[in-house]
Formats: sequence, structure tokens, C-alpha cells
Amino acid sequence: MSRKSMNPHTFPVSLPRGALMIDVAGLTLTDEERARLCDPRVGGVILFARNYTDSAQLRALAGEIRALRTPALIIAVDHEGGRVQRFRTDGFTRLPAMRTLGSLWAHDQAGALAAARAVGFVLATELAAHGIDLSFTPVLDLDYGCSRAIGSRAFHRDPAVVAALALSLVTGMKEVGMGAVGKHFPGHGYVEADSHHDIPVDERPFDTLWNEDMAPYRHELLQQLAGVMPAHVIYPHAEPGKAGPAGFSSFWLKEVLRERLGFEGIIFSDDLNMAGALVAGDVVERVAAAARAGCDMWLVCNRPDLVAELLSRGMPEIDPATRARLAAVPAPRPWLADPLALAQHPPYVQAREKALAVLALESADDSAMAAATIGATRPG
Repeated sequence: MSRKSMNPHTFPVSLPRGALMIDVAGLTLTDEERARLCDPRVGGVILFARNYTDSAQLRALAGEIRALRTPALIIAVDHEGGRVQRFRTDGFTRLPAMRTLGSLWAHDQAGALAAARAVGFVLATELAAHGIDLSFTPVLDLDYGCSRAIGSRAFHRDPAVVAALALSLVTGMKEVGMGAVGKHFPGHGYVEADSHHDIPVDERPFDTLWNEDMAPYRHELLQQLAGVMPAHVIYPHAEPGKAGPAGFSSFWLKEVLRERLGFEGIIFSDDLNMAGALVAGDVVERVAAAARAGCDMWLVCNRPDLVAELLSRGMPEIDPATRARLAAVPAPRPWLADPLALAQHPPYVQAREKALAVLALESADDSAMAAATIGATRPG
């Protein structure tokens, strides 16, 4: 981008959203990041804990990003509750892990559903008040008790309970106008290996996955999701032919998710720099493989050097259907634009009280787990 085009009076730039979602390094944008975010192949930004110090700073950063383009870039974050929650203080409520909602279900189903809705409402209200469009939540993986990547991020072992609680959480988010992204299709909960660091392999047959792990996606919940994120997990006995990670598989994304299940929203890749994605080659090959498989938006995180390489070497063209799906993501509708005024807003206050009551149920060991152990530097 030329020096002239970097003049702030030239913003916003009118560009349709591209298919690449990237991150930024710090608390404000650099000139280099502004230029990169105005590349027409970029369509979104994912934020991390390093991008946050306090409420005012986060709102200012989101405002900077929004001011660059029209329509504005999609701003997303991994904000699930529990150990994967990027923002935890000054305008944000510490939210319970989803497993805690599953535990509540065992003795109070109605209370668990109401609590899940309240958690979704609080989560989305606080993010929306800071200018964020999407959260990569809920986790729809089943809690088999063995996954290092999932653990307490999962609601429950029973897929019917997962679907019910997730639908309540998504309903709470939608009351604020925020989209939810279910993950990790078709299921990451059964394998012990963590796809951040390894290449997990799930040896089960298709029918088992369909009846168990994919059951939440066969629920009315699916059509309430703005997006779905596939797993960097290989299913060699479930996929015809040579199997690769689901995020690079047209079988899983086009045949199963789109055709059999009828999903019409956005398919977001998981971070293409995770270990589980490296089997697809270098960054250009990984993006091309995700695009061929059916991913609409490709996440490349925590490696600005690889983003630069990708943009210089070339990227796949996106088709009109993908372009339309990306264009349809709306900005959330925060009921109150000032996060400090939320304390005077009765629906938020009541929902927050319910969320905090659930948080109090968490065991000390689980709630003390550091965010850095799972999903602290990448979407998840």
C-alpha cells in the first residue's frame, strides 16, 4: 500500500470481505498492520489475550479495526468461558467452564438450561459492547474424559445434553445479535492427542461418529450457528479413500456437513499453523487445501511472517457463495454501547448473577487451570 493510501483520511476503504482471518501483535495497530488489513484478501481479525489490557483499550482497538474498511472486517475471539477466555477483567465477567453447566444438568435440568442461556447472554453482551462480532464458541465435542485439548471445555458426554445446553447458550448470544461458531466438527473429544501440538487420529468408524459425536450437529442447534469449525483430526476408518484432517477434507465439509446435514453458514478453518494442520504442507498449501475442502474463511495466526509469505505467493480465489456468506455476518447489536453502563441494565445484571452462581460451583482445581495450557494462543 502506498504512503498516500496510508493517510487516515482515506479510510474506510470500500472492499468486500476476503477469506483470510489474521491476528495483530499488540494493543494498537501498526502502519504495517493497517496496510495488511486493507488487503482485499483479508476478511477478519482474531484477537487474543495479548491484545487486551482494559475495557477502553479494547474498544479503541476494535474501533481502529472497524474504521479501516466498509463493510468492516469481522472481529472474532476465542471466548468460551473456563480456561479459554481471552478477556477476564475490567468489563468482562469470569465465566464458568462448560463442563460445570453439564454437572448442573445432573440435578437441575431447567436450571442448567437457564444458566447456559445466561452465560451466553453475558458472554455476547460484554463482547458486543467492545465491538466484537463473533465468538468461536460453543465447543460441541463430547466429554469422553481423555482429551488433552478439550477437557472441561466440553458440556457433557451425552450428545443430547450437549445439544440442549449449547442451544441455550447460543440462544442467549443471539439475543444480543452475536453469532456463535460450533467446534470441532465432527468431534475432537475422543482422541487424547492435542492438535495444537500433535496430529490426532481417531480410529472409530463413521457410524459411531455419526451416532455419537455428530449428534449435536444433527440437532436443530446446527441451523442456529453462524459458523462451524472443523477439527484438525484424522479419521482413517470413517472417510473413504486417503484420510486427512477433517478441515482439509471435502468429504467431511462438503458431503457430510453441507449436503447431509444441510449447514448453510460459514465454515471457519481452525488455525492453519497448528501442528495438526502441518500435514497439508507449507502455509500456501494449507490454505489451498482448506479452500478446496470447503472452508470459507482461513485462519492463519501468530505468524505474521507466514501471512506475508501467503499474500506474496498468492491465494485461492473465493467463489460467490463464500463471498455472500462472509458478507452476511452482521455487527452485533449491543443494547448498551458503554460497557460501564451494563451494571445499570437489568437483563444483563440478572444474567450475570446466574453466570456467577454457576462459576461458584466449579472445583478449585479446574477453575485454577491456566489459560495458557489450552487454546491460549490460537483459536480452538
